[in-house]
Amino acid sequence: MSDNPSARESNNDSIIRSFVDTFASRNADLLAPFFTDDIAFENYGDPVIHGRPALVKMWAGVFANFVEVKFETVNQAVEGDVVIAEQVHGLGLRAGRLAPIKNLAVYEMRDGKIAAWRDYTNPQKARALFSD
Repeated sequence: MSDNPSARESNNDSIIRSFVDTFASRNADLLAPFFTDDIAFENYGDPVIHGRPALVKMWAGVFANFVEVKFETVNQAVEGDVVIAEQVHGLGLRAGRLAPIKNLAVYEMRDGKIAAWRDYTNPQKARALFSD
């Protein structure tokens, strides 16, 4: 990896944008290469998931429960190895409606991979979108 902070930030920006685009595939195995072996994922209010295999398994379950998964980045900022992204997570229910869940994601990068990932979503609003 380059010692040039600007190049590292540009690379981290591109990695996260590619990662977000990968969700449309609904294939958890395609997410795995983006993670460090010891990744820690925290979805606000839920227990932290540790390790690549556990996180891939969790996403495989999400993909099995939704007919469509589409993540969109609205705004993204990079400072060194930290990427902060305002996102809309579209989760499609079996009835065909896409629930647009607003989310703020914080990614900590290490050697071009995601080492820590924290998602901040209003869980009450998310539940309401699924019950409407």
